[in-house]
Amino acid sequence: MEQLQRERLVDLAVQDGIERLVVGAIIADVDDRVLLLRRAATDTFPGLWELPSGGVDAGEGLAAAYEREVFEETGLVAEIGWYVGSFDYTTGSGLRARQFVFHCEKATGHVQLNAAEHDGFRRVGLDALPDVSREVAVMLGKWSRTEAQFGRTGRYDPPSIE
Repeated sequence: MEQLQRERLVDLAVQDGIERLVVGAIIADVDDRVLLLRRAATDTFPGLWELPSGGVDAGEGLAAAYEREVFEETGLVAEIGWYVGSFDYTTGSGLRARQFVFHCEKATGHVQLNAAEHDGFRRVGLDALPDVSREVAVMLGKWSRTEAQFGRTGRYDPPSIE
């Protein structure tokens, strides 16, 4: 997705009264297993599995936020890919938020979690999803259908974790 198109997504969110912008990453390996992170017991929604995601800082574009958040949460260096979709929710502090989910075109490195936020990670097929939110399940379904229609794009070839 071009920079101008991503800027348009932000403009539309602002027009809709969204107060917090968030980016999420679907990082898939060659077997179409997606990387999910488990929220730490001390964090909001403990034990919930989620996509690598996080807030967009003031003055930061979606692509820069995506790359920064993926690195902060996973230790992976990621390249933003195509736009999958978005969903709205209310944050724990009551702000209206919109998460923009993007496919990961390319990711390198080893997964290293920020223990303050996540205490586990898995690579799972869509037929074996753990406890994820309905919104994340919808985004993964949309991603899968698009992948099936248009074929494989970027993939993460993870080093062995066993």
